[in-house]
Amino acid sequence: MPLIVVTTSPRVAPGLLSHRAWQALSEGPVRTASPDHPHLPYLAEAGVDVEVVQPDPVSLVRQAQAGTVVWLEADEALMRAIGHAAVSLEDPPVIEIVPGSYDLPGARLLDLVAVMDRLRTSCPWDARQTHESLAPYLIEEAYEVLESIEEGDHGALREELGDLLLQVVFHARVAQDRAGSGFDVDDVAGGIVDKLVRRHPHVFAAVAVSGAEEVSDNWETIKAAERAAKNGGDAGSVVDGVPMGQPALSLAAQLLRRAERVGVPVEPPAEGLGGRLFELVRQAHAEGLDPEAELRAAARAYRERIRAYTPDATGIQDAPDAAPGNADPGR
Repeated sequence: MPLIVVTTSPRVAPGLLSHRAWQALSEGPVRTASPDHPHLPYLAEAGVDVEVVQPDPVSLVRQAQAGTVVWLEADEALMRAIGHAAVSLEDPPVIEIVPGSYDLPGARLLDLVAVMDRLRTSCPWDARQTHESLAPYLIEEAYEVLESIEEGDHGALREELGDLLLQVVFHARVAQDRAGSGFDVDDVAGGIVDKLVRRHPHVFAAVAVSGAEEVSDNWETIKAAERAAKNGGDAGSVVDGVPMGQPALSLAAQLLRRAERVGVPVEPPAEGLGGRLFELVRQAHAEGLDPEAELRAAARAYRERIRAYTPDATGIQDAPDAAPGNADPGR
């Protein structure tokens, strides 16, 4: 006779189980160690009696020798103990694992939302934060992501993306507390999902495209239509929405890209140091380079040369070339 272990995911709505799991729950006495298991009310409603007992691996496998036993939920430690108990018997029962529910990709995001909600209500530091107080952390985490990318450190990239993701969820949780005009993380996610679907009609609708260039053209056309819809029919300027608070090199590069897209024949300023710097950005743009990334690479190489310097050195060993090359400035 088998010992059937039905596993469930806490991230899936209680009561939603696979067909095989519902079958298994009717094949023998059902036991669990959790009196607060979220599925218990739904199982009771379906007429399934569940006995709450202390988990005893040896007792479970011996009971399964005599007849089918169903165990609801088992962590890794309990499963290992059940396995050890079973192999110690001369005639061990069959142990069947039945997934009642399982996580879909992205399910751990629900955990992050739940943790952030608890921190916001239980931690004094998290509870007092505002969008303004969190803004420096958002910028810092974004730059740490960028650094891990440029250094090719994929382990650090995974961690830094998590830190950046926290900032998104944190800001959404702060906004949830705002009376009248608040929003939550579902509103944030829903907004970007709708935008991506709307701006990719070649994927989600019947629009045909010949290549990536036409995709970009469609993107800009749809974006202009969205601006017009927001402004009562006025599409505004191509530079509307360009964040002026971004680093100056990135700002100049983005303005040049916007002007180029619509063929605006406006010459950049030529006077003073700012004009000369802008001209360097235009040269980088013409060569398909990201001026911000190029200057960071040069600064990183300079940093390594400083590290290599010693007062009695006759010279400084050049650091390895850190130039990123043809960086994609994005859109």
